[in-house]
Amino acid sequence: MSGLALRRSLEACGILARAVAASALLVLAACNSSGSGDSPEITTDAVEPERPAGELYNQGLAFMQEGNLRRAIQSFEEVDRQHPYSEWAQRAHVMMMFAHFRDQDYEQTIQTARRYLALYPSSEDAAYAQYLIGESYFRQIPDITRDQETSIRAIQAMQEIVNNYPDSEYAADAQNKINAARDQLAGREMQVGRYYQERREYIAAVNRFRVVVTDYQTTRHVEEALLRLTETYLALGLASEAQTAGAVLGHNFPNSEWYVDALALLQGGGLQPAEDRGSWISRLFRGGSNA
Repeated sequence: MSGLALRRSLEACGILARAVAASALLVLAACNSSGSGDSPEITTDAVEPERPAGELYNQGLAFMQEGNLRRAIQSFEEVDRQHPYSEWAQRAHVMMMFAHFRDQDYEQTIQTARRYLALYPSSEDAAYAQYLIGESYFRQIPDITRDQETSIRAIQAMQEIVNNYPDSEYAADAQNKINAARDQLAGREMQVGRYYQERREYIAAVNRFRVVVTDYQTTRHVEEALLRLTETYLALGLASEAQTAGAVLGHNFPNSEWYVDALALLQGGGLQPAEDRGSWISRLFRGGSNA
């Protein structure tokens, strides 16, 4: 697996090439060790596995190369079932995650990856498993008109990579996905805030725009949120807060189209942008309390 983005790290040919190479090494190791030492005594109570682990694993790889993901998953599941906790099972588990993801079965990808992390938390593929969890959530993020619980879960999963695997090849892309998901959450707050504003429920609208300015200050929505605060505070008759919102918008984003609108709105009411340093908006942008 190579590259920072999923489209490169999950290239089928690369994954399969690595898996085939690992499979060959395991087979050679098994052959070299089969003739050494005393063989365990075979009793009538012993139950032999239905098929050798290497045979099942390689069958799964063959199905993957054919594009038959369902059959491949079945073969890898058999490795895990018949040879649990073996090196074969660990490698089969990685391929199961990959196959489920390729099949766009994101719920199964998440479940399989979580089980892998529980069984092999220190393995070299732990970061990959965590990344697949985050990417599976990320791919299911809905549009901003719907509940954004999936966005929150994507952020949490990707943050695990940034925190626990900062040097992995997935860390940079995980941070990019966190930023994108946070932008989605801010967009949802803006959508609801505009809805309240249109209904003249200004206090409810202010609360939504305040969340964007407070919690999502680094997203692209903060400029519009400051304009909407200017509008809603004017509608509520809170001129000082409206002037502060306009002033903070102009100071931080002087070339913004939203500032042009805010300035025109204030001037139309005989006002100018003017920062009240006691306002929560001013304190927030100056690094103080936002209470």
